[in-house]
Amino acid sequence: VQLQACGGGLVQAGGSLRLSCATSGRTDRRYIMGWFRQAPGKEREFVAAISFGGGSTRYADSTKGRFTISRDNAKNTVYLQMNSLKIEDTAVYSCASDRTLAVLSTIPRSYNYWGQGTLVTVSS
Repeated sequence: VQLQACGGGLVQAGGSLRLSCATSGRTDRRYIMGWFRQAPGKEREFVAAISFGGGSTRYADSTKGRFTISRDNAKNTVYLQMNSLKIEDTAVYSCASDRTLAVLSTIPRSYNYWGQGTLVTVSS
């Protein structure tokens, strides 16, 4: 499975961005999808995750109420709508997937497949 994230860029605080993650390869499998981010000098952290059917989602406390994860399995794409962006949201955002997870894990090493990341910069 290959993942390709895009949609990052420069935005002012309070603004919005939508990230996309397109999957290719063995897309016939039932994959859980997650978004993670890594700011300079910090460890990678969980942002959001979504079940294969989209009926279950999970968010980090720092993104709950501002970010929305969704997916379109017909397009093999997962989205991350980010609203009310804050300077502290600045990071490289990566999408990840795994077909063996039984729960929406917040732990990066739980995911076997990763995209290359897209940079989100929030300015004041």
